[in-house]
Amino acid sequence: MEKQKLPNEQAIMILGIVSYIGCCCTSGFGGLVLSGIGLFLAKKATDVYNQDPETYTLKGVNTWKIVNLVAFILSILTIIYYIYMKVTGKDIEQQEQLEELIRQFSNR
Repeated sequence: MEKQKLPNEQAIMILGIVSYIGCCCTSGFGGLVLSGIGLFLAKKATDVYNQDPETYTLKGVNTWKIVNLVAFILSILTIIYYIYMKVTGKDIEQQEQLEELIRQFSNR
């Protein structure tokens, strides 16, 4: 008998991929939410596998669980960096430097 894919395997994959984008584009908060949901669904899929290992294959879910975990960790690190920049005021300094660079390039 051919083994089936676990439920939500495709959703876990999509959440893992999109969470990387969320990590970069939303100061880490979007990636944290999306990868958290992906990890939750992966745990539920693993529980389904443990109830009936003869019917399902776990290979794809394990791969995407790792992808979601890495995205989760990167999101946490991005959030810590974002908070550090806000607390120290370095984000304003960085923004001013960026504006100065833009002015220099636009005057050429």
